[in-house]
Amino acid sequence: MIRRLAPFALTMLAACAVGPNYTPPATPAPARFVEASAANGTAPAPALAGWWRAYRDPELDRLIALALADSPDVRIAVSRIAQARAAERAARSGLFPQVDASAGTNYTRFSKNAGLSSLTSLFGGGGAGAGGGAGGGGVALPGNHIQTYSLGFDASWEIDLFGGTRRQIEGARARTEAAEWSARDAQVSLVAEVADAYFQLRTLQERERVARTEVDRQQRNLLIAQNTARSGLLAEGDSIRQRSELANAEASVGPIVADGKAAMHGIAVLTGRTPDALIGELAVVRPQLPPPPAVPPGLPSDLLRRRPDVRAAERTLAAATADIGVATADLYPRFSLTGMAQLISTALSNLISSNSLQLVGGATANLPVLDFGRRSGALAQRRAAADEAYQQYRRTILSALRDVEDALVRVATEQQRRDALARGLTDSRRAVAAVEARWRSGLTDFGDVLLARAAVSQGEDQLASSEGNLRRSLLSLYKALGGGWEDLPLTVPEPGTDATAFTVPRR
Repeated sequence: MIRRLAPFALTMLAACAVGPNYTPPATPAPARFVEASAANGTAPAPALAGWWRAYRDPELDRLIALALADSPDVRIAVSRIAQARAAERAARSGLFPQVDASAGTNYTRFSKNAGLSSLTSLFGGGGAGAGGGAGGGGVALPGNHIQTYSLGFDASWEIDLFGGTRRQIEGARARTEAAEWSARDAQVSLVAEVADAYFQLRTLQERERVARTEVDRQQRNLLIAQNTARSGLLAEGDSIRQRSELANAEASVGPIVADGKAAMHGIAVLTGRTPDALIGELAVVRPQLPPPPAVPPGLPSDLLRRRPDVRAAERTLAAATADIGVATADLYPRFSLTGMAQLISTALSNLISSNSLQLVGGATANLPVLDFGRRSGALAQRRAAADEAYQQYRRTILSALRDVEDALVRVATEQQRRDALARGLTDSRRAVAAVEARWRSGLTDFGDVLLARAAVSQGEDQLASSEGNLRRSLLSLYKALGGGWEDLPLTVPEPGTDATAFTVPRR
């Protein structure tokens, strides 16, 4: 029967699937970023793959490689890809017949006290027969038994007449792609977090160097002030003020050291290690990082194609749209074909023979009649979920545009601040030389020298902080532009392999 119905089923499968056909929504974007400079506002964005290598810091490259290989965040995202691909395979199986094999044996012994026993006694029957049953032929009288053996296959196939299964496959495929883009977004975020923590650590190490240099300078100043006070050339109050300055300088070191250790702990955790695993390595002070390269932002339309989170949100919307088709198909009749081929016999010796063959075939149609709004409610729920996915997509786009605008204005203002601080520090150093010359000539007291030197120390600390903030602002621009994932590996374990790298303990 299945053979005779197959052409009809294939014709039905050619029909269009119910529900809306998905097309990516229009995403109007501004012609250029408002905060971009006129010189590079419409210039194409540079190749962003491996942007962190522009700093030419082997330690940063190594930390990012460790994080990409061992970070739990990336492994979670990769595991979700494997789950989505498995769900896609499961959905695709709905287009094909489901075939099961079966084998078994059945033993039945009839009661001697059954009603049939009394009836057969009246007609001269009785108890006789053994083994397969009285009289042969597989019919047993009361008190005897029958044992049968069976071997066969049964198949069922629900015809995807209205496209519900095809919509389910479409949604599963879109969710797989969304999981892949989410994993890419996890990589971009992880690289940015590692680089941000590393830049913060390097800035704190530079600030610690400045702070300890200031402590040494204040100690020398105190020694000079004490010696000068003993000789009567300086008031004792100036010596007391210098002790206060030294105490303040010493107190400023502790918070910087604590923040540096916290940055080390954060980097270690990001790489999938315990907080103390990289302290010895990260505590080594390395050469100063080169100035960060300038980054033209490119066009907003390019941003929407490049950002992984925008691509993931669009795929999620596609999956939600396909779910509407699945729910719509549930409003229509369902047609199924079933078939069963079995070999049944009371003896194993003749089980494999044409006389033991038993065939069963059938076709069923299930028509929804009354469900008190269950199916229509499910359809309304899917439509609302698709609208939510669309709004999430819009919000992701707007957030992406805002991230770039915010990063651009932070980079521009921090660059201006850094240049102003550099000019101020140059002037402060010149002022120190002038004040020290006047002090040695006896034209001013030592207090003016202390104030001038303190201004230099403060300027050095502020400049180090500004340079660190500039690197972090440029880092946020790289992240906002969605770059860095293009040449990163994204390995998804094959089915049946160990994707978790740990063993679940027996309970």
